[in-house]
Amino acid sequence: IVRTAYELFCRHGIQAVGVDRIIAEAGVAKTTLYRHFRSKDDLVLSCLERRQELWTWGWLERDVNERAEAPEARLLAIFDAFDEWFRRSDYEGCLFIASLLESHDRTSPVGAATMMALADVRALVRRLAEEAALPDPAGLAHQWQILMSGSIILAIAGDPDAALRAGELAALILEREREAGRMGQATTSPVATGDPGARGGARSVARPRKAPQRE
Repeated sequence: IVRTAYELFCRHGIQAVGVDRIIAEAGVAKTTLYRHFRSKDDLVLSCLERRQELWTWGWLERDVNERAEAPEARLLAIFDAFDEWFRRSDYEGCLFIASLLESHDRTSPVGAATMMALADVRALVRRLAEEAALPDPAGLAHQWQILMSGSIILAIAGDPDAALRAGELAALILEREREAGRMGQATTSPVATGDPGARGGARSVARPRKAPQRE
């Protein structure tokens, strides 16, 4: 039942798919469905959990880890993964975003579950930013999710290059974060803080990092 409902919800949306259609395509009796799920919302919640297992952890996290080793490169690899996803003939968009837009209520069970699922995606990005020692992992995660969500919607709207465009913007954000990190290192160095133990009083210069290679 969950597998059938998941496929239908991903393809057609939650509101457009009724219980009768799920029952018919799953080949089960209505009493069987309601024995496992008290309402359609309960079934939707199970489908959102399935989406997290299959998409967030089973695909996105694993794919970016396989594409690159360095955390910064993994951040950019998200958009490489999206680019391939958007070009697939079975590209279906994001069930999390669609569910939130259809629920119109972030405090409802479905809305709250969707918000938590999106927060988990953001947490994945934040972990990568923390591993990369970027100065504002939380802020970057929010910016990354804006680019991710926007590209998902634009791909639905017919822009197959949406992920590439988002990746270009992401690279600019990442460079800005690197620069902020270098400035922070320079201002907190022994010389910059007036530490009398600094050798020779020479000015501290932060060594620039090499830009990550996108894999």
